[in-house]
Amino acid sequence: MGRIYVDKDVSLDILKNKVVAVIGYGSQGRAQALNLRDSGVEVIVGVREGGKSWSRALNDGFKVASIAEAVRKGDVVLMLIPDMVQPEVYSKYVKPNLREGMGLCFAHGFNIYYKLIAPPEYVDVFMVAPKAPGPKVRETFLNGYGVPALVAVHQDYSGKALQYALAIAKGIGCTRAGVIETTFKEETETDLIGEQCVLVGGLMELIKKGFEVLVELGYQPEVAYFEVLNEAKLIMDLIYESGLSGMLRAVSDTAKYGGLTVGPLVIDDHVKENMKKVSRRVINGEFTEEWLREYSEGAPRLKALMKTLKEHLIEVTGSNVRKLMGLEE
Repeated sequence: MGRIYVDKDVSLDILKNKVVAVIGYGSQGRAQALNLRDSGVEVIVGVREGGKSWSRALNDGFKVASIAEAVRKGDVVLMLIPDMVQPEVYSKYVKPNLREGMGLCFAHGFNIYYKLIAPPEYVDVFMVAPKAPGPKVRETFLNGYGVPALVAVHQDYSGKALQYALAIAKGIGCTRAGVIETTFKEETETDLIGEQCVLVGGLMELIKKGFEVLVELGYQPEVAYFEVLNEAKLIMDLIYESGLSGMLRAVSDTAKYGGLTVGPLVIDDHVKENMKKVSRRVINGEFTEEWLREYSEGAPRLKALMKTLKEHLIEVTGSNVRKLMGLEE
């Protein structure tokens, strides 16, 4: 089992008299900046001048500057802009303003692990990856708790990179829930594999296929939607709160028996082997090469796939149902 750090194991002292430059003020940027400030850390926000994020950060009471100026004024730089724009922003505005001994922190290992960003040897390079979207990072912090996170060190110039990573994790509330030490390789590969096999790809396809089967058998789309999509959220909440066994304790004996006996016939070893094939493409770099090529060409395949999904009956039905439920306007 990996090393897990909690609040009592970590001190914020290493950030005293330091300025943390938060680059980006989107979902994670805003949450982490607010949490760090509430933890007593001095924060400056670096964003594109004159944009919506600039105004929002100002309204939240932050010192706001251009990205280059924020890096110049910062001691630790948090790269919290989207992965695919990071290399260009880093090259133009971050790298020219790095000083010896600074810390460069990422929330995902992608750009460092795949060498799309290659920091100079005279800075610390580490990662603090909260395992939740930004709004949840902020919400749990305000409620006196936090979300788990992963930390890793890629380059330890100062000899204190792990201390800086853990202090940032504590400042955003993650040590309240527990922080696991990992590597950039492990975080990056498990994140991509998990997204593709389960969290995004696998889950969406399971729901879509279940919906299609019910509709093709003659059941109403609205009833199918409630059965395979709407209730999936309720089941996942139970799993989140008390694990698989806890979820089973909360459902009927019929659901228990059907799930435990039939589930493995649907998600069988053939599906597991497909997951392993997907995993190998991540590990050997094939997926990243494909995605970088797709992105450089303007993401035509992604746009086409998004259009096809939006036109799927489950999305049309879902939009109508959510409007009736007051979840959409």
